[in-house]
Amino acid sequence: MVTTIQRVPAVKTATGLSRSSVYGHISQGLFPKPIQIGSRAVGWLSHETDAILSARIAGKSDDDIRELVIELMNQRAHGGV
Repeated sequence: MVTTIQRVPAVKTATGLSRSSVYGHISQGLFPKPIQIGSRAVGWLSHETDAILSARIAGKSDDDIRELVIELMNQRAHGGV
């Protein structure tokens, strides 16, 4: 698996959400937190964005997606990028 980092415009395009909605989903636990890629730049791992989109397409509930976000963040924390 090739890991790529998506900046805000790419995440907006992929999800169909506005910037403020992306950050709203983060605060609600429905989207992973971004990673710092520079002093003033953040991005999201593409496979995490894809996992959230797949869960939405599959009709998963918000609670299921929150669990997925927790799992993704745990994987990230333990080097399972």
